Amino acid sequence: MSNTPPDRLSVNPRSPHYDEATLARGIGVRFNGIERNNVEEYCISEGWVRLPVGKSLDRRGNAMTMKANGTVEVWFLDEADAG
Repeated sequence: MSNTPPDRLSVNPRSPHYDEATLARGIGVRFNGIERNNVEEYCISEGWVRLPVGKSLDRRGNAMTMKANGTVEVWFLDEADAG
């Protein structure tokens, strides 16, 4: 496996950017200098994350999300524990 996290990743299994093996390693996300643990999807190159909005659900039962633009930093949690 690569030591570099993917440019874009989603936790929704229906998304084309979903990768179970990568998520199993654990992903840490820092957005605008604040470490976040509720990110639904991110894109490093475009500089955005999708965050849930409260407890609201859409008609398919997925969390309602909003897209926020800013600086995105991503790392693997298993590497952070080792080092």
